[in-house]
Amino acid sequence: MDHLTVAGRRIRYDVQLGDRRRAPLVLCCGIGAGLEVLQPVVDELEQTVIRFDVPGVGGSPTALIPDGIPRLAWIVDRLLTELGFREVDVLGLSWGGALAQQLAFQHRRRVRRLVLVSTGTGVLMVPGRPSTLFTMVTPRRFADPEYAAGVAAYLYGGSARQRSDRIRAVFGRQERAGSRRGYLYQLAAGACWTSLPFLRLLRQPTLVLTGDDDPIVPVVNGRILARLIPDAELHVYRGGHVELVTEAPSLVPVITDFLSR
Repeated sequence: MDHLTVAGRRIRYDVQLGDRRRAPLVLCCGIGAGLEVLQPVVDELEQTVIRFDVPGVGGSPTALIPDGIPRLAWIVDRLLTELGFREVDVLGLSWGGALAQQLAFQHRRRVRRLVLVSTGTGVLMVPGRPSTLFTMVTPRRFADPEYAAGVAAYLYGGSARQRSDRIRAVFGRQERAGSRRGYLYQLAAGACWTSLPFLRLLRQPTLVLTGDDDPIVPVVNGRILARLIPDAELHVYRGGHVELVTEAPSLVPVITDFLSR
């Protein structure tokens, strides 16, 4: 792990070097999640992988004022420039899917291919259950793995209904939890953003993965993304919101096959 100051924000990042014949892959985490949460995904990949914590999450200090999704995309673009990466593939999970979409639109020459997992079009998406969304108002699950395991079945669906121990292990990997203010900033950024005006303008080949048992982002949101993005394909898997992390060996090959084309 290391830090860089980019556009006035101190960003914690990690680069795992891999097969240089493949485009590097940038991973954008879900809301409140430090970069360690995606370690199971990294373990299944062979190419170079770049991860980072947005301000207020994990090891990146909270900013004095919130950053919107467009500014965060610009910060990520500047981070990649500082690290010496010119063209990358980008994967966004949940909230990170919003950041990935914005990055692909705003910095289209930077992004070669796009992977969107368990995500939607932002504030105008088809919402999950109100009770589920209410549980997400607090970031407690990121600081308390036992609590995360207790609400896993209800919140995440899929394999988490039977294997809450995997959720405990995933969140237990985090080196540190982010701040409550940083989490609220992320909520605010998502509440002020939608990709609907520009989805038709995305030109990157895109893979949309969505679970058939996702209480947070219902499967219809993946179908909407795949329908509106011109060069997109849809993969509906059996499972819930965080299947990419808890069942990485079964889903990562779908992603690597897409990225290797």
